[in-house]
Amino acid sequence: MSENINWQELSEVEKLKYDSNYLRGTLTESLADPITGAISDGDTQISKFHGIYQQWDRDIDKERKRQKLEPAFSFLIRLRMPGGRFTPGQWLAMDELSEKYANGTLKLTTRQTFQLHGVLKRNLKATIKEMNDHLMDTIAACGDVNRNVMSHANPAQSSFHAEVIETAKNISEHLLPKTGAYHEIWLDKKLVADSKEEVEPLYGNRYLPRKFKIGIVIPPHNDCDVFSQDLGFIAIVENDKIVGYNVAVGGGLGTTFGKPETYPRTGTVIGFCTPDQIIDVAEKVVLVQRDNGNRKDRKQARLKYTIDRMGVEEFVAELTKYLGYELEPEREYVLDRNGDDFGWIKGSDKKWHLTYFVEGGRVLDRGEYKLKTALREISKVIDGDIILTGNQNLIISGVSTKVKNKVDALLKTYGVSPEDISGLRKNSIACVALPTCPLAFAEAERYLPDLVSKIEAILNEHELGKEEIVIRMTGCPNGCGRPYLAEIGLIGKSPGYYNLYLGGSFNGSRLNTLYKQTINEEEILNELRPIIADFAANRKDGEHFGDFVIRNNYVEEIKEGKDFKH
Repeated sequence: MSENINWQELSEVEKLKYDSNYLRGTLTESLADPITGAISDGDTQISKFHGIYQQWDRDIDKERKRQKLEPAFSFLIRLRMPGGRFTPGQWLAMDELSEKYANGTLKLTTRQTFQLHGVLKRNLKATIKEMNDHLMDTIAACGDVNRNVMSHANPAQSSFHAEVIETAKNISEHLLPKTGAYHEIWLDKKLVADSKEEVEPLYGNRYLPRKFKIGIVIPPHNDCDVFSQDLGFIAIVENDKIVGYNVAVGGGLGTTFGKPETYPRTGTVIGFCTPDQIIDVAEKVVLVQRDNGNRKDRKQARLKYTIDRMGVEEFVAELTKYLGYELEPEREYVLDRNGDDFGWIKGSDKKWHLTYFVEGGRVLDRGEYKLKTALREISKVIDGDIILTGNQNLIISGVSTKVKNKVDALLKTYGVSPEDISGLRKNSIACVALPTCPLAFAEAERYLPDLVSKIEAILNEHELGKEEIVIRMTGCPNGCGRPYLAEIGLIGKSPGYYNLYLGGSFNGSRLNTLYKQTINEEEILNELRPIIADFAANRKDGEHFGDFVIRNNYVEEIKEGKDFKH
């Protein structure tokens, strides 16, 4: 133990990280313990750095307790895949692993990657080994480090896609933990460090105070919600070339009920950097957070709180010291939406790209709806890649006209041809929530599709079925589905009850505002019905729903995260 650290003042996780021997902990022993399906309490924290969350099936909790059995423990495994681009072979590997070791489904996340659910402890190592065999890994997909770096998803929408996805990969590699723990534990590599040597030149022996997220967008598209990121880069294109990036810092959406000092915050644009500076800027923002973030209270540990505590000017001054140069002034840009544009588009590469809606991001077969089988068969024939978007959807990317026709035929054969869905549904996001997330108070993924159908009925009464409105639901206030940026946001309070938030912007640049607390489905519909009727009758030409509810004083605009109310 360092004599210079007063552990009594710090979060207990800080000591846990320090004592973990650079993320080794006692994971090897926990995995070998045959008595329980769980890992030790300390290892549940350390395993997150390896891309793993311990969970249990809460649907059967009561029955397990009645039988005096421990919870039905299983694990979520999350991939690290910067920019979300997968080869057909990697898709097929994930499909096989989901059947072999997980619950038979694939979850597309809001960070452009996969999650497997329902993996038993005894299968964790085999699953990760097989991922590695296909050049995929889970290191730093969770934990107090930089997580999966997101980027603009659709090559058909921008000729600069290849450049930003490569930049995302380079940032991700640069910010990866350097410890050999991951390879030793999961891939049977030789132990290379078992002392307090400096094996983490960037992170140090306690890593970051909290998780850290990065995203890159290409205007006018904001498909990875750049203002929700701890660090966002907004590409600036001049004369058909990316000349640099505006830098936004301090985004983050997690909150805690009953703690008004926690709040969502949108990122603040603090300047502009050139392409050759972007990795340096990313590193130095991480270092400023490492050295100034709150290590006493994890609920105050994200970069957004560091910036609000320091003040933007002081933060920028500190960043400048770390960089050794000043950022250039912010450059002009326009963002028009934070959702995906669906359907086939022919790109400047002369290839076809299909953006496909996946409700709740859940890839599965159900009755005549055989999406998982369809994508398996498509992966066997395509001459392009599959790209995951930041909105839980996917893109079958870069295929020839001949293959495009095969894709359409396969989607039809398996009953999953793209449907003409409402503008509300195509802009919906739901986190996993129940039954596996231990933080969830209410349903989200399993419930939102049904609620959307009922809101659609109201919209159709006013001929608004095609009107695009962003709706997002989470089972708790932690913000995994980015609900605080939605035009209609629903946050679970207890089973069947939600807080209703209104007034986020369609382009993802503004937080929404609490409208009603702790209401059930009937009350949600009754609250939305007159507002939708008013919107249909009195909106301005081209006005979005979120802008309308603010203009008409249903809610007040939140300009600072600190003004947000639960």
